[in-house]
Amino acid sequence: MAFAITQTCCSDATCVSVCPVNCIHPTPEERAFGSTEMLYVDPKSCIDCGACADACPVDAIFPVESLMGPMKEYAEINAAYFEQVDPTPVTEPAPLFHEWEAPTFDRVLPSDFKALRVAIVGTGPAAMYAAEDLLLNTPAEVTLVERLDVPGGLVKWGVAPDHPSTKKVGESFARLLDHPRSRLHTGVEVGRNLSHEELAAHHDAVIYAVGASTDRRLGIEGEDLVGSVAATRFVAWYNGHPDLAPDAFELSAERVVVVGNGNVAVDVARILAADPATLEGTSIAPHALEALRASKVREVVLLGRRGPDCAAYTTSELRALKHLDGVDLVVDDHDPAVGGTIDAAFRGDKAAVLQGVRRERIEYDAAPPPGRRIVLRFNSAPEAIAGDQEVRAVQVSGGQELPAGLVIRAIGYRGRPVADLPFDEATGTVPHDAGRVHGCDATYVVGWIKRGPSGGIGANRGCAEETVGTLLADAVAGRLPAPSGSPRSFRRLARRASRT
Repeated sequence: MAFAITQTCCSDATCVSVCPVNCIHPTPEERAFGSTEMLYVDPKSCIDCGACADACPVDAIFPVESLMGPMKEYAEINAAYFEQVDPTPVTEPAPLFHEWEAPTFDRVLPSDFKALRVAIVGTGPAAMYAAEDLLLNTPAEVTLVERLDVPGGLVKWGVAPDHPSTKKVGESFARLLDHPRSRLHTGVEVGRNLSHEELAAHHDAVIYAVGASTDRRLGIEGEDLVGSVAATRFVAWYNGHPDLAPDAFELSAERVVVVGNGNVAVDVARILAADPATLEGTSIAPHALEALRASKVREVVLLGRRGPDCAAYTTSELRALKHLDGVDLVVDDHDPAVGGTIDAAFRGDKAAVLQGVRRERIEYDAAPPPGRRIVLRFNSAPEAIAGDQEVRAVQVSGGQELPAGLVIRAIGYRGRPVADLPFDEATGTVPHDAGRVHGCDATYVVGWIKRGPSGGIGANRGCAEETVGTLLADAVAGRLPAPSGSPRSFRRLARRASRT
């Protein structure tokens, strides 16, 4: 019986490397890999060896016969991919490892290549993939510098608590913290209590993996009213981020409007609408769980500018909304074009997932009905947020007003300027060439601060491979200035910085 890849796939592609029969696609060598939502197992080729399941860092791969309830549909989803897509043939079989370890990148270095000292700012997935490449494929010594007292980055603070399998990828990264050539310094913020110049003086190269930590703006009237908040803050709050106070959010409104239709918007809607009992035992912050138990929220409206065929969420996250216990999922039928798009969708299309979901013309002037529900309202752009000092309603295209006591903006993340580095305000990224920062010697970027807030956890592997490759090429070419400070002096400097 074949295996199947399920909802929590992170597209890391470790499974591709360990598969002995090349039955998992798209592979990193195929054009579709960069845009795929998840990877798929070909049931006709799978030999049921289980190598992929052993290697998966997020526990997303299971035998088909073990899938239960709503997870059963992933057997058909995996098979359907190969009915529609002819993957590019792979000429050489993937290696069959005796121990299922993370694959290594090809690094051909001179025999006299000296051990580099590399500092990496950040400890999220992009940072850890870069550290893994350096530690497993070169003799480099890696210094990880983290602003907070706990490492983890977006895996720890940005993944929904009811997705424990996705959070589990952090365990595979954690092993790198125990590597004999890595050292972690927490509570040190580069640009505040430690300068880029000081960091660079003690290392051959510095890699910034600081992500995209702020939110994009709507640019509409009323956006700064009390009760209009960024999803980045709400997600950080329910994950227990130390920058957010336990009482930062009050869930006293019956209706919440979430602007956006990406995975973060879906996460926020699901957490607000779910039975708090289903979150017990997860990594949710205790203060957030207590607030959700006392919550008065009964309706969450997901407001999307585009139609159901162009929504930014992944189909797997949308499917999960259909199976929330005690939560009614409804498509607002305010625009006839929405229903037409859903009815005309073919199997495999994103909109086709909504076939069979109840459609109803919602009257927002009335109070939400008893129970809990999530409303998908497509083809509706927010034009203003109404209220005197606090949010009262959202005005949308077409002139309709949606009364709400809380508006959560989930329209994307955005990078912040990094001290002493150039910054592109238009893209929210640091300008670079293949990871090499413009105008800064021996300085590199990786992850969302490099390419913008796109791609999941696994996308950072290839991103890190490119940046580390550029760094090593510069080292071989003699373009990295030798550090003037010693590792010991940097440790003293970092200890002092962590206390300021």
